[in-house]
Amino acid sequence: MPKHIADIAVIFEEIADLLEIQGANPFRIRAYRNAARVVGELSQEVSRLLEKGEDLTQLPGIGDDLAGKIKEIAGSGHCSLLDRLHTELPPAITELLKIPGLGPKRVKALYHDLDVQTIEQLYRAARDERIRALPGFGEKTENNILQAIEAHANQTQRFKLAMAAQYADALEKFLAAIPGVTKVTPAGSYRRMRETVGDLDILVAASAPNPVMQSFIAYDEVAEILSAGVTRASAILKCGMQVDLRVVKEASYGAALHYFTGSKSHNIALRRMAQKSGLKINEYGVFRDKIRIAGETEASVYAAVGLSYIPPELRENRGEIAIAKAGKLPRLVEQKDLRGVCMCIPKRPTAITHCVKWRLQACPMVLSTWRLPNIHADWPLLMVLIRCGWRSSAMKLIN
Repeated sequence: MPKHIADIAVIFEEIADLLEIQGANPFRIRAYRNAARVVGELSQEVSRLLEKGEDLTQLPGIGDDLAGKIKEIAGSGHCSLLDRLHTELPPAITELLKIPGLGPKRVKALYHDLDVQTIEQLYRAARDERIRALPGFGEKTENNILQAIEAHANQTQRFKLAMAAQYADALEKFLAAIPGVTKVTPAGSYRRMRETVGDLDILVAASAPNPVMQSFIAYDEVAEILSAGVTRASAILKCGMQVDLRVVKEASYGAALHYFTGSKSHNIALRRMAQKSGLKINEYGVFRDKIRIAGETEASVYAAVGLSYIPPELRENRGEIAIAKAGKLPRLVEQKDLRGVCMCIPKRPTAITHCVKWRLQACPMVLSTWRLPNIHADWPLLMVLIRCGWRSSAMKLIN
């Protein structure tokens, strides 16, 4: 199946890691790492670029061979080179790279010198004090590896917000297209815009939950179904991210969205505040005794306890409730507040294209540079132009 740009970047990083463990040519390794970075920074999916007939070799550092691999991954979801590398190296060796302090070079030494192929073998080697004898390791590194393995065993995988956004956006569009669905909102730490996301909470308002559940279970990104009930389901996506889906009635959508957005400490503080007024807040609404008085929108939940609406990004129980009570919540920065964009793009035609794109979005100031090797010398000039409010669609700063 087609891959997101984050998936393609991960594949190229894994290829680079495996090539380095094998001892391949450093220039070849660097080419794949550069490709991972370039693809990961794309503003739109590769499939969209290919549909528009874009030439991938125009991307920085992407030649015919890498462009072909990008097309292969985007179209089939697989890379023949990565499949071959997996057959040439132990299947679990990339798990070693997840241990803090272990990069491809050290994993290569552990594999070739001690035949360490799994985390379990790594733990035994460190416990038996065999790692300290290797060049570049030592007793301190060995002890750090032991501690890192123990911490890794209890660690929950987290995803950067930008990567989580690709899966959240795709799933949101998929669920919104189901007949009977009126609202779809990703909640949890993702909606609060935390830097990393552990799992993805999706809230859906629909006239009937069954079609939503059946479609979610059949979603082509799902690798494993953990649970599936009448109104809630949990699954693991192929990228490893867990998704928890909840379907509710539109009348209680606001209360449910508030509940599942969190944070937990914010919700607890709000519930305690409500209790002092004789109210009860849960995922179904705001109640006085058994009478439901609010819950259709999040704003109604806050209004029921005398507060103005608190944006999700502020819901961390760090004083936002007291500030909302005083009516002094700050206005958050929005897209319309953007007054200027500075871009560093290696190729002049690409830079000009991006400038035109931003100007069409009515951005007052767009600065673009190319020839990156000299960019650091131009930062003071860029800062001056920004402060002066320079209005231009493009300005060549480097000759």
